[in-house]
Amino acid sequence: MNILYFLTPKNDVAYLMDDFTVRQALEKMESCSYAALPMLGKDGVYVGTVTEGDLLRYFKHEHFPSLREMQSRCVMEVPRCSDNVPIKVYTAMDELVATSLDQNFVPVTDDRGMFIGIVTRKSIIRYYFEKTEPREHPAGEAR
Repeated sequence: MNILYFLTPKNDVAYLMDDFTVRQALEKMESCSYAALPMLGKDGVYVGTVTEGDLLRYFKHEHFPSLREMQSRCVMEVPRCSDNVPIKVYTAMDELVATSLDQNFVPVTDDRGMFIGIVTRKSIIRYYFEKTEPREHPAGEAR
């Protein structure tokens, strides 16, 4: 199976740019209601993943800066605990599934490292759920 079947293209993905301020990153996360967003460089290369937890730890470490202070700080200053591991567009399906076990979404890049979209764990689970036909239980009830 081709992983492009599961791909949410870059145009439909909420993401941060690495030159965003901390305030812009926070507002973007708030507006789209996601707990983690991919971050891209100006050239479109996948840089990493910023989570709400990363921002909260940063605020705590920085003694809860004001909104005005957050406008002057770059999101790249925020230490990230871990980045979602990206996969290449030609990655095998079993590797995609294995990677998605530890991540809500898997960033997908081309051969140049350019971000082309994400595969969500939800899309993989939905595919396998729909592929599995309902079976009869011994008592005659569908599962």
